[in-house]
Amino acid sequence: MLFLIGLGLGDARDITVKGLEALRSCSRVYLEEYTSVLSGGKGALESFYGKELIVADREQVEQRSEEILKDADKEDVGFLVVGDPFGATTHSDLVLRAVNAGIPYKVIHNASILNAVGCCGLQLYNFGETVSLVFWTETWRPESFFDKICKNRQMGLHTLCLLDIKVKEQSVENMMRGKKIYEPPRFMTVSQAADQLVQIIRRRREDEPGEELGVTEDTVCVGVARLGADDQEIRAATLGQLVSCDLGAPLHSLVVTGRLHPLEVEMLQVNAETSALDHLTMVDSSTYTS
Repeated sequence: MLFLIGLGLGDARDITVKGLEALRSCSRVYLEEYTSVLSGGKGALESFYGKELIVADREQVEQRSEEILKDADKEDVGFLVVGDPFGATTHSDLVLRAVNAGIPYKVIHNASILNAVGCCGLQLYNFGETVSLVFWTETWRPESFFDKICKNRQMGLHTLCLLDIKVKEQSVENMMRGKKIYEPPRFMTVSQAADQLVQIIRRRREDEPGEELGVTEDTVCVGVARLGADDQEIRAATLGQLVSCDLGAPLHSLVVTGRLHPLEVEMLQVNAETSALDHLTMVDSSTYTS
């Protein structure tokens, strides 16, 4: 049996009782550590679970999954995922490979950023399509996510922006030379994400003067960091203000609001910078979209 076990968002203690029981029954257990991370790292998880973990990087999961699935038709094998097992499409592919190999599987769910983000005060059923923001380079600056955010806002919907994680990544130079040398881990911050959005807004104003943009520096957003941990941070402010915010250690996510319900406005005020969103009380919040 292949067990896909969600670990939750905070630390080793967030695993479910069912997940822990399944994990301890496995002959070997893999820890997927490239789509997200837990505080404390591999050592803390091994200490709490009482089980040795094998770190599975992107290359192994996506290109050498047969190593993970080996003998899973004869013994129990665990595959641990921070958050929920289906928070990344990569894991659906692993399930399909197991099915094609005749290996039974079981999924043990847990909290993920996709539902825990509701703690920022925005109602989950008012969210539209989730988008991902990646680190820009000198030659690659994609911005298709911006159009998706604008489309959500046209429908009055909020947008959860998942921010880039670079773990065990190679530089282009080392990749071309075939050198297995990896860059230090990098985790995008709310400040960096907000700055990218502001740069897109300014560029589009220059390219399309007079065009009304779906998102501006004054759009109300929420930055969240380390959700589920004791030191989680939630900061509501305008997009322009979030460019200079510091929410501390990773992991971070950003929410761009759509149409705000009055209760959402009140909740945002709880998590707002001092006076940052006072103007929300002076508008009809049921139709507020900026």
